[in-house]
Amino acid sequence: MAEQTVASGIASLGGVDQQALDEVVAFTSELIRIDTTNRGGGDCQERPAAEYVAEKLSEAGLKPTILERTAGRGNVVARIEGTDPTAEALLVHGHLDVVPAEAADWSVDPFSGEVRDGVVWGRGAVDMKNMDAMILATVRQWARVGFRPRRDIVIAFTADEEASAEDGSGFLADQHPGLFEGCTEGISESGAFTFHDGSGRQLYPIAAGERGTGWLKLTARGKAGHGSKVNKANAVGRLAAAVARIDEHEWPVRLTPTVRAALTEMAALYGIRADVDAPDFDVDALLAALGPAADLVQPTVRNSANPTMLSAGYKINVIPGEATALIDGRYLPGGEDEFKATLDRLTGPDVDWEFHHREVALQAPVDSPTYARMRAAVEEFAPEGHVVPYCMSGGTDAKQFSRLGITGYGFAPLKLPEGFDYQALFHGVDERVPVEALHFGVRVLDRFLRTA
Repeated sequence: MAEQTVASGIASLGGVDQQALDEVVAFTSELIRIDTTNRGGGDCQERPAAEYVAEKLSEAGLKPTILERTAGRGNVVARIEGTDPTAEALLVHGHLDVVPAEAADWSVDPFSGEVRDGVVWGRGAVDMKNMDAMILATVRQWARVGFRPRRDIVIAFTADEEASAEDGSGFLADQHPGLFEGCTEGISESGAFTFHDGSGRQLYPIAAGERGTGWLKLTARGKAGHGSKVNKANAVGRLAAAVARIDEHEWPVRLTPTVRAALTEMAALYGIRADVDAPDFDVDALLAALGPAADLVQPTVRNSANPTMLSAGYKINVIPGEATALIDGRYLPGGEDEFKATLDRLTGPDVDWEFHHREVALQAPVDSPTYARMRAAVEEFAPEGHVVPYCMSGGTDAKQFSRLGITGYGFAPLKLPEGFDYQALFHGVDERVPVEALHFGVRVLDRFLRTA
């Protein structure tokens, strides 16, 4: 009966056909086989994947454009014209690059795209060649049935998201803004996936914000000298002290509108009385009461700064004159000034710091018609689930596209079985995605885009 109900819902919307369901699996697997490892520093070749998606779009009657800032770093953009020329356009984007994978650590070849026991394996299966495949399967389905959306939809497949985005969305936003004319909103990765809370509830968080990126380089300078001598101006010691202060710092709670909405909805869902606007509101107590579901919110109630890399010296008995460290810093919308002032204080007078990479924090309304349509699309196919807003702890290409005035949401739907740790598989070993999750995703994406 449940299957009949779902099938009826699909049919009433025009829905996806068996070819779309087959294609989303095949495209995910085939894209994984195209090794687009981004090692940083320009070491990546997305062009083969760009040519692949461009070919699939061309077969659907679209006119994709491949653009490169650097040879081999391919981006693809195409536009689907809507039926209402007065409507604002929607950007749907996904990145083509992936983070490195150490084959020796994996159960399968990370670039095999193997489909086994109803699961697609490989680097990019969840981040984010699955969503790239959903986009392709959806627009090709529309071409087969002659469907046109109400508003223009601009599709972008980008390079370099896993590094600086300079060869990807940053390049597109800065050098080719005309391709995104009319776009006011966008959707991309990290939202509308199943989060199992361990008590039987299924949450579907839709991202309506991102913390800003503040990757930092710390430099300590001192007096070089012999390792056997007393040295009160030791660059390594100065750096180590600053890094320790940053690591131990307790950042204060700062609740953004998106996080307030998340906490309010989740407290109501769990029957917890909480007034997030009260002067004595204790966010940590609420998070403790939410149990595992707190993982969706906990990283975004504060700024953060985590030491990740250290570099100094060239010989054990030589005190170097300089030492450096890299810090992964993230700040909430509206929190950048406080973040910088805190780093000034924590690094102290003997250590300088600068932004190694910096991008804005984002916030999107959770009371918008677009958010409501995303919620409705998920609930259509997962009526047992509970949609909640959340803010991403990290960032996406939405940061760069925000330069064009595009409000970004995280919406890459997947229905996942209990025990399948979606978040742990981002950049993790044995990255994989169930076939049924891809089927759910393409159905929900189609449902949303038809009504967007």
